Order: sequence, then C-alpha cells, then structure tokens
Amino acid sequence: MGEFSCTVRTWDGEYTVGLQHLKSYNYLPAECEQMRVICDRINRMYSSGLEEWVQKFLEMLGKLNRPYLTAVEEKLLGVLESEYGGKITP
Repeated sequence: MGEFSCTVRTWDGEYTVGLQHLKSYNYLPAECEQMRVICDRINRMYSSGLEEWVQKFLEMLGKLNRPYLTAVEEKLLGVLESEYGGKITP
C-alpha cells in the first residue's frame, strides 16, 4: 500500500488502484481470509481455454460482494475443480 494507491489481488489478477476507488466492506479478518481462498480457487482454474459458460460462472463468483459461497455455488465450483483441475481445499 502506497500513499495514494495500493495493489489489490482479485480473482483475475493484481491491479494497482487509487485509494479513492476502493470501497470497504468492513469484513472481519476471518471473512477476508475466506475471500482470499475463494479468489485463489477461482484464479487457479480460470483460463481462456475453458468453455465460455465456465469462464462466465467463475467471473460471476469472482465479482460477488460477500465472503462466502452458497451451498450450490460451492458444489458447482467443486465439480468444476474436479473436472478441470486446480482443486484446493478451503
């Protein structure tokens, strides 16, 4: 984190962002860790070689504004991880 910007790691890479463009969700430390795990899982799987619907599903998960996946989202991500590799245990 710099004086006017910071590097933000997201599901699709790292970006340098001006502090004025950041929004706090006031997550607790455990929730921040959950977000990191979700982003890592998506990042390990995401590639341009995936089927378009899989890419769109992963993009949608990466844009969620909550620090957890629903039961259905978790199951679908688990199926995709087993099918395409990159399985990470949360």
